Amino acid sequence: GLIVGVILRYGTPATSGHDKSLSCTQEDRAFSTLLVNVSGKFFEYTLKGEISPGKINSVEQNDMLRKVTFDPEVFFNILLPPIIFHAGYSLKKRHFFRNLGSILAYAFLGTAVSCFIIGNLMYGVVKLMKLVGQLSDKFYYTDCLFFGAIISATDPVTVLAIFNELHADVDLYALLFGESVLNDAVAIVLSSSIVAYQPAGLNTHAFDAAAFFKSVGIFLGIFSGSFTMGAVTGVVTAAHVTKFTKLHCFPLLETALFFLMSWSTFLLAEACGFTGVVAVLFCGITQAHYTYNNLSVESRSRTKQLFEVLHFLAENFIFSYMGLALFTFQKHVFSPVFIIGAFVAIFLGRAAHIYPLSFFLNLGRRHKIGWNFQHMMMFSGLRGAMAFALAIRDTASYARQMMFTTTLLIVFFTVWVIGGGTTPMLSWLNIRVGVEEPSEEDQNELRRQYIRVGVDPDQDPPPNNDSFQVLQGDGPDSARGNRTKQESAWLFRLWYSFDHNYLKPILTHSGPPLTTTLPAWCGLLARCLTSPQVYDNQEPLREEDSDFILTEGDLTLTYGDSTVTANGSSGSHTASTSLEGSRRTKSSSEEVLDRALGIGDQPVSS
Repeated sequence: GLIVGVILRYGTPATSGHDKSLSCTQEDRAFSTLLVNVSGKFFEYTLKGEISPGKINSVEQNDMLRKVTFDPEVFFNILLPPIIFHAGYSLKKRHFFRNLGSILAYAFLGTAVSCFIIGNLMYGVVKLMKLVGQLSDKFYYTDCLFFGAIISATDPVTVLAIFNELHADVDLYALLFGESVLNDAVAIVLSSSIVAYQPAGLNTHAFDAAAFFKSVGIFLGIFSGSFTMGAVTGVVTAAHVTKFTKLHCFPLLETALFFLMSWSTFLLAEACGFTGVVAVLFCGITQAHYTYNNLSVESRSRTKQLFEVLHFLAENFIFSYMGLALFTFQKHVFSPVFIIGAFVAIFLGRAAHIYPLSFFLNLGRRHKIGWNFQHMMMFSGLRGAMAFALAIRDTASYARQMMFTTTLLIVFFTVWVIGGGTTPMLSWLNIRVGVEEPSEEDQNELRRQYIRVGVDPDQDPPPNNDSFQVLQGDGPDSARGNRTKQESAWLFRLWYSFDHNYLKPILTHSGPPLTTTLPAWCGLLARCLTSPQVYDNQEPLREEDSDFILTEGDLTLTYGDSTVTANGSSGSHTASTSLEGSRRTKSSSEEVLDRALGIGDQPVSS
């Protein structure tokens, strides 16, 4: 992008003459469209924006540069939705929900803290620029807050790509990925709320309590409305269409409708005054949780590949255009003081975002967020496509043009310098890498072969061929053993039970039949909503990343020459473990197994 921008900027000559300035003294406002009569021929002109009087003679006359300048709405309405939808659709729910509380704290509270810290620091920088005479136009406090909102949108795409390649710690990956996904949504709505801040009276930039609370209400209303619309659209349209029709017999049509319904979520949200990008994010999460289970095998593969390709193309296009815009954008405002102040502000804002929140989160977490994780999260605060798209959306005023130029330089620096230093930083902080996750096929095969008692199902299988492993001692693996139970808040447990017993059977072909979970007087409704596949499937469908929750009769453990089941019976067998028809209901399998083995609370070694 940078190379092409240099060629277009300095290698192509101007191809049109200077525009002639005409005065319309009788008009008190600008028109969006003009019809001009030139010697009996009418020509239509559209409004491009206001030009300050001192820059009339410096308007760009290079037609090539004008052609490569895209409408900013293209980024927001066409390129961002596939990126955000893919983030939700490819979300690894197991890791995400295990750290849900921490992710929500970082994304909501952390982004708000970062926005206000950066905004206030930049307001001080603006005051300093005014004192030294480097501010040539108006720059209000609300502009500083707006800059804080858009630059708080992190996009650690480089870091996450390296994490994925090196197979870094799954919890660190989940914290960074989950925060970046939700924090983009928060930054969009937060910036919209700041723009909507309109105090009463003549001074439209003074503090007004009523206007402040109105902006807070707008933030909550837009975010909750977008969340609801995305989730409801994903459930009602896609899940029901794919479950109660024969679309699975036509994979191409099924994939096309899945894509169109997902995209319609964005359009519907925008039409209703909400934020389409936020709606698409939660639509993607909902589609992955429910609709994915109803798709045919061919459509599952197609939809994942389709959105992966669209995400890859859109993100690469945006990053290429960033390099292009550094030379082809016609309204850059380079201010060294503002740029240096912005780098300092985002560093301090990120530090105030990560370290205090991690301290308070660790007070309630069993599995603490270590200092090395905190340092890595602090280091991984890259800015990318979302910050660029928010900054380029409005470049009409002097303040917005300065913000856009600064945002562009911040994105370049963080992606190149910080992104390039990810691997050395992982090594320096002693963060474990090389923990490779098996493929979906390998995971399904491994589930049939063994289940490790007391070990988090998120943990990857051991590299050796041992068929039995007990991790119940006092070591670090023991602390990691029941991490799912320790990390899952009571709210998530309640939601999981409701989802498994009612929503999954209604919306998908998996889960227990509604005839067994609903009251007897709802029998007719339960039979109507439960698909025949639920009765036909002896082994209900399960998601690739769902946790194992066993009943007492589900577990068979063999060690040495004796076989012990959860109900206490034993026999002769070789050393192996097996899982027979697991059902996802709560039980005390581990305790029963301990009593059967006669080990109680004593430490166990393999």
